[in-house]
Amino acid sequence: MKTFKTQAAQGDFLITRIETLPPGAEPVASEGDATVIAHSETGHHHIIDAGAATLYRLPDSLYEAFLVVDRPAVIEHRRGWDTHEALKIEPSLYRINRQREYVAEGYRMAAD
Repeated sequence: MKTFKTQAAQGDFLITRIETLPPGAEPVASEGDATVIAHSETGHHHIIDAGAATLYRLPDSLYEAFLVVDRPAVIEHRRGWDTHEALKIEPSLYRINRQREYVAEGYRMAAD
């Protein structure tokens, strides 16, 4: 299991510790017992225990989210093969940036 102090990556997202939640950020509903940090194009999402953290997004933001972590937790990639190593996360506030790539039509999410 990986640990980090200020910044880490898991698959197609980068997580960075920040100081404040931006104005206008709205909470995102969890999916059962999990909060989905990044949806995977294969359906094998990057998740954290919904009881440990709350995800926020700015309206119309596709590539950025914010995570308020209330207690130590683990970000997991829910896939049975070729999975990304779990990431231990401490209580704090984080920005989640999704990797994107440029194509002729503009930007799109990078595939994990």
